[in-house]
This record gives sequence, structure tokens and C-alpha cells, in this order.
Amino acid sequence: MSVKITAVLLLLHLSSHFGSGRCGNVLLWAMEYCHWINLKTILEEFTQRGHEVTVLRPSGSVFVDGDKSSAIKFESYPASLSREDVENLYNQWINNLQVNFFYYIENICRDAVLNKKFMAKLQESSFDIILSDTICPCGELLAEILKKKTFVYTVCFSFGYTFEKYILFIWTKLSDQMTFIERVKNMLYMLYFDFWFESFNEKRWNQFYSEILGQPTTLSETMAKADIWLIHTYWDLEFPRRTLPNVVFVGGLHCRPAKPLPKEIEDFVQSSRENCIVVFSLGSMIGNFTEERANLIASALAQIPQKVLWRFDGKKPDTLGPNTQLYKSSKTKAFITHGGTNGVYEATYHGIPMVGIPLFGDQTDNISHMKIKGAAVRLYFHTMTSTDLFEVLNRVIKDPLYKENAMRLSKIHHDQPVKPLDHSVFWIKFVMHHKGAKHLWFAAHDLSWFQYYSLDVVGFLLACVATGMFIITKCCLFCCQMIAKTGKKKKGE
Repeated sequence: MSVKITAVLLLLHLSSHFGSGRCGNVLLWAMEYCHWINLKTILEEFTQRGHEVTVLRPSGSVFVDGDKSSAIKFESYPASLSREDVENLYNQWINNLQVNFFYYIENICRDAVLNKKFMAKLQESSFDIILSDTICPCGELLAEILKKKTFVYTVCFSFGYTFEKYILFIWTKLSDQMTFIERVKNMLYMLYFDFWFESFNEKRWNQFYSEILGQPTTLSETMAKADIWLIHTYWDLEFPRRTLPNVVFVGGLHCRPAKPLPKEIEDFVQSSRENCIVVFSLGSMIGNFTEERANLIASALAQIPQKVLWRFDGKKPDTLGPNTQLYKSSKTKAFITHGGTNGVYEATYHGIPMVGIPLFGDQTDNISHMKIKGAAVRLYFHTMTSTDLFEVLNRVIKDPLYKENAMRLSKIHHDQPVKPLDHSVFWIKFVMHHKGAKHLWFAAHDLSWFQYYSLDVVGFLLACVATGMFIITKCCLFCCQMIAKTGKKKKGE
């Protein structure tokens, strides 16, 4: 009985501590497409718990739509790039054309922070915490301008930036069991990234941040002030590596149990009988592609006995078979995906094997990891044939090993003490309640590069050894000279 009373008192204490009387005011520097989908999931959970949430939205935004039915508040500001400009930029980037993606990010950042009226309005709102996606710098600058020391990052992948031989770097498509040649490749990718980062024009950002803040600073220094990093992956997708205590893995936070399908789609799914269905979607950014590619894919899908739910916004392919419908569902035998983090985690959550056709970004790594773990097969979008897609899809559907591996990863994903979404909400509220998380701060951030690698210590020790050897040598020479002099004296006598 006393245990029950204690539990009730504890719950009452927690509810009073985190109740509506202590609700926070959250500000988000948003990013487009799949990044927004993840963040929106967290924000909606916050609004349901009584917190106020404000999202900064440039006037040319494509995906951050400012839904009036949502409890989320959207603050729009005039942007120099129109919606059409942004859509064209993303389309060129997706099609692997030479586009400076960071030009767009820099423009929307300047449009926001140089708008004095807009900044004054944000100052008056007294936000408790600022959230931001690392792929779109500026959130950390807003935190400095608004004098907010509570700042949380979200990011879709972790870099694993280290010289340790079995820690993977991004985009290498390797496992954690690397041969010597693969470790050489891993090292080259890491070194290449340093040069690639120059295309981000970090010096320009450093100058911009210094001008806005009125004191010398750098982008890296400002970003390092984040209290918590929420990483949208988990150990069902990633390979183990050492992490800092303020790095929290919350992969699959957007996943939820399947809801009943609309009647039209449910009837279509049930009509497939024992063959079931295949789902084909290339994510939030890609709704269509060239007619040639669409016909190639449709030709392969028309040959399988399963019915297909295909998310497609373009012209209906001429080779579309009788089994194919343009819908989307989660009840599948296989999932044809571009390998985006959201899609991969949806499939993992439900235990669905995948056929991956990665296009850009972290998609190649995601599919490579799933392939290594035995839950996916990879194809190359620009070189695959209709026969390739048909054969690979058939293999994934008919070989039970893919389903078994997908279910194994699904069990790992579900077997967590706290759901990823609740974990995310907890840490954001933790940062709000404690006005930061500096007790998790890694002291290495305050060290210079030569201190970080202990070069000053190594130099000091080498100097001590050299000095010691010098003194010992001098002493030995002195002793030898004294012995020689003594010998000469004895001979003279």
C-alpha cells in the first residue's frame, strides 16, 4: 500500500513539475522537405502537451506550408528567393547539376537576421529554447542574437569524423568491418570532406556571423554551443561508435502504428489476396522523373504478381501494367525506396525488406547499411534496367532471409526503454528546465588543435627526454675527461 501511495505522490510531483504551469515557448529555424517532416512531428507533440511553438518560415518556402489547422504558429518573413526559385534550385540539386545549395541557405539567413523589424518581434516573444537543423545554418546565429543559451540541434546523420580505423565516415558505403584498402578509402573520404567543406564557404559565414554579432567568431564556434544534438538514426541502422553524452539517437521518431487505410486503398490491397502488395515511393522531394525512367520502372512492376502502390505525380507511364495503382500504403511485401532516413525507418518499424535506389545525400549510406544488415538490395537509378529491377524485386520478395532480417531490425528498433519521440521531447524539455545542459559539455571544445592532439604535452616530454639525455651525456663526457686526466697524472708520476 505504501508503495502505491509513494508512486501516486511521485506522479503528482512530476505532473506539477512538467504541467501546463511550466509550459515552454519553442522557436524553430526550419528546413524543407523530409527535415521539416521530422521536426513537425516533435513540434506537434509539444503543442499537444501545452507548449507554444513558433516556426520561422521564409515567404518562398515550399514545404513549410503554415497549416492553419495546426496549433503550431508560423512567423513568415519576406525572402529574396521566390517559391519557384527554391523549387528550381532543389530540382537542379536532385538532378546532380552544379548548384550551390548553400547560396539558398545563406540568402534566407540574411533575409531573416537583417530584417530589424522581424528580429525585434522575435526579441519580444521571450522564447525558452531554439531548435534548428544542422543542414541549414542560422539557428545558432539566432540563438546568439536573441541571447538564448538554450539551443538544440537536430540532424539526419552523424559524421563519425575520426581517425579511428573502424569508425565509418559518411558516404563511404562501408561496414564497420573494413579491410586495409577500405580503411584507406575511409581515410581519403575524410580528407576529401575537408576540401568539400570549402564549397560551403566557411570563411564567408565566419565573416557574416562576426559582422552580425559585432565580435570575431566562427561558424564552428557558434555551432559548438548547442546543448543537445538529436540524431535521427539509431543502432538498428548505424554501426556502433563512441559518442558524447549530449548526442542522443532518436531514429524513427516519426513512426507510428499503422492506421486503417482509406476504403478505396483498402479494397485495392485486399483484392491482391495472397500476393499482397509492393509500395514504391522516392520520398517527399521526388514525385516524378523522366518519361523514359518512368516507363522502365513501370515495365518491371507490370511483370510481378503483386499489386503496386506507387506515389507518382507525373504523366502516367505507357507501360503501366494492370496491377499498378498510384497510391501509397504501409502494408507491403517489399518497399522500393530512395533510401531517405524517414522511409528507411518506416520500413524498419514495420519490418519490410527494401529495394533501394539512392539518389543523393545520406541515402546511399542508409541503403548500404541496410544491405550489409541483410534487409535491402541496392540498384543504381541511372544505370538500372527493367530486368534488373524485376529480378531484384523478385529476390527480395521470395527470399525469406530479407524478411527475417527486416523483422530482426524491427524488433531491435521497438525494444527501447523510451520511444524515440518521447526521448526527443524529454531532452528538449530537460534543456528548457535546466536552462541548458552545460554539465554535458565536452571540454575538448575549449582546446586548441595542438592541445586536443596533446602535441604540447608530447613536445614537453620530448624536450624533457632530450634535456635529460643532454645532461647525462655531458655528465658522462665530464666523467670520462676526469678519468682520463687522472690516468695521465698517474703515468706522469
